Amino acid sequence: MPKLSPRDIRRKIQGIKNTRRITNAMKVVSAAKLRRAQELIYASRPYSERLYEVLKSLATHIDPQAHPLFEVREERACDLVVITADRGLAGAFNSNLIRQAEELVKNKQEKGIKVSLVLIGRKGAQYFGKRNYNILKAYDEVFRKEINFSVVKETGELLRSRYANKETDAVYLINNEMITRVSYKPVVRTFLPFERLEGEGDYGVYEFEVERELFVSKLIDLYLNYQLYRAMLESNASEHFARMVAMDNATRNADELVKTWTLIFNKARQEAITSELIDIVNAVEAMK
Repeated sequence: MPKLSPRDIRRKIQGIKNTRRITNAMKVVSAAKLRRAQELIYASRPYSERLYEVLKSLATHIDPQAHPLFEVREERACDLVVITADRGLAGAFNSNLIRQAEELVKNKQEKGIKVSLVLIGRKGAQYFGKRNYNILKAYDEVFRKEINFSVVKETGELLRSRYANKETDAVYLINNEMITRVSYKPVVRTFLPFERLEGEGDYGVYEFEVERELFVSKLIDLYLNYQLYRAMLESNASEHFARMVAMDNATRNADELVKTWTLIFNKARQEAITSELIDIVNAVEAMK
């Protein structure tokens, strides 16, 4: 590496300071977005969990022949919905999720199960699109401003149709989820078929004020769309948290680099001053 002059070192320090301003600004923006995203997920969780309990209970009293989404079949093919981010600069947010998705695909394929992917988020679409995977659908720019709910509806309809038509025997959902306000991790959930409670029963336990089949169909649509929407909310909040932490670490590293290069600059400047003094002294001695 060629020796840098004090001027070059000064320019390098200024470049690091400029980068630090950017990373610090990104940290502040992510922190502001995180608060809003966390409010949304904590508001959505009680409704989502109660809706899941209702469907789980209802599945016990529904004839699978009449409602194929409640039918449990031997798993020969499955769909995996992978929710990643549209942007990077968020530490290991995307890479950890993609790694876990690949492990799940590998485990399924080793059992002779055909795996198809539905990718939500540009990072996942880019990664799996360059490799030998069976991709049903890929969406990007989903988290640009607000979560694109048309993607939620389209994905829910696709998965429902494939399961009802026996094109797949199970659907799994993998996304990053906030565990606490300061931590997240990839989570895998069974999306279809619906889990059933222990025991048997019939419709008699419920009273319907509308046509029974219509009610169940609407409830299933609501459940599928809302669970996908909640998973995207969780992923969005986790992304903002991961980016805030990553940018905070980058800002700290920039501070350390500025200190290190400032010491190097001071040393180089002292060497330059010493060299100039030696030249002056030698010139004076030569003139005597």
